[in-house]
Amino acid sequence: MTPDATEKRVLEAIRERRELVNDALDEDVPMAEPERLYEASRYLLKAGGKRLRPTVSLLTAESLADVEPMSEDYRAFPTLAGDAIDVMVAAVSIEVIQSFTLIHDDIMDDDDLRRGVPAVHKEYDNSTAILAGDTLYAKAFELLTKTGADPADGLEAVRRLATTCTQICEGQALDIEFERRTEVLPDEYLQMVELKTAVLYGTAAAVPAVVMGADDDVVEALYQYGIESGSAFQIQDDVLDLTVPSEQLGKQRGSDLVENKETIISLHARQQGIDVDDLVDAETAEELTEEAVEAAVAELNEAGSIDYAREMAEDLTEQAKSRLDVLPDNEARDLLCDIADYLITRGY
Repeated sequence: MTPDATEKRVLEAIRERRELVNDALDEDVPMAEPERLYEASRYLLKAGGKRLRPTVSLLTAESLADVEPMSEDYRAFPTLAGDAIDVMVAAVSIEVIQSFTLIHDDIMDDDDLRRGVPAVHKEYDNSTAILAGDTLYAKAFELLTKTGADPADGLEAVRRLATTCTQICEGQALDIEFERRTEVLPDEYLQMVELKTAVLYGTAAAVPAVVMGADDDVVEALYQYGIESGSAFQIQDDVLDLTVPSEQLGKQRGSDLVENKETIISLHARQQGIDVDDLVDAETAEELTEEAVEAAVAELNEAGSIDYAREMAEDLTEQAKSRLDVLPDNEARDLLCDIADYLITRGY
């Protein structure tokens, strides 16, 4: 299947579920008092987003149950033992955690925009944004207790989500620490990517399996699918920052170089003896010219650093897809494979 065809299939699968997820978000994270707190908490949820992670959760459930996509009520979904649970509320809890992390990330980075609208701390204020993020964090665990799963499975799902939140914070702390260090090793960077980005993909795939009563080896394989495809996503993002025109990226190409952001590309290049810090002569992304980016990219290509990152993303994607062998051979599993491919080709 061509990248364009894969993207079309994935976006259609997401679109079919997005409206249901959005309706569930309205139902499960309703307005309440104090009004300003809940307006801020719901602000990013209402602003949109692909809903990729809850789509992964719902497709995982459909594949495990070996049912036709969109054929079952997600609010009364069959478990492997034949009971019915609310798998949608589990998917919603993942999306709520995603929004919590985005709110806090934007505060730490003092970013102006998110999903095409002012960031929460810009629309409201820092204190309200912090409280909104904390509210979503707590709400996600409250929601995950409402699946109706076997109590032991429900407890394990909550434990996994709690561990994931801790890991996301660890990854963010490592990212900040790397900005202060003079040397970062490739393995350290990959650990940071796994913690900061990939673990939530892993949890999105694993939690439905847990609440449906899947065996431990199935849960772990699905978790690794998310870890590997999520890591590939971030590594490919580093590649796209250098190889995709600015108008398609929605930001200045090569901005990672201006910011001296460590990526798997820059770390590989350093090991080849390239002075990465001086690859471009610009203080801000606005000062960066296309000629300077082209020259930097040519040097990184000469060192093999961009191909190194691209090949790593492709290898991780193939590993991720192989993890899905634990699932029945069905359309939902095929779509999960397509999502892994989409994450390293998305929209470009």
